[in-house]
Amino acid sequence: MLYTNLNHIESASQHAKILSENENVMVICGRMGPMCIPVYEIAEELEGDYKHVKFFDMEFDNPESHVIRNLPEVRGFMGIPFTIYYKNGKVVKATSSIQNRSQVTAILNEYFGAPSK
Repeated sequence: MLYTNLNHIESASQHAKILSENENVMVICGRMGPMCIPVYEIAEELEGDYKHVKFFDMEFDNPESHVIRNLPEVRGFMGIPFTIYYKNGKVVKATSSIQNRSQVTAILNEYFGAPSK
């Protein structure tokens, strides 16, 4: 269990349903560790501004997270969390390890558009 304020994905079928029902999705797949917690916190902070993006987390050690761990886009990643950005169900960007707020917002703005004021 991840202790974040994000919505949790607990199964591969739930992951598929979320991707089919939402245009813009960010999923952070990790643990409660020092490289992951800052990324969860950034997503929690940005969730209110980016209302056109759905933010989720998924536990890296959950067997169901194979839907993220086995993506071709994450092959070669050495650190967690794996952060996956989906547009219309397709991966448009994937990052690994810690990211700062400006890195995350740059990706969100590029692939999903800036938040409306």
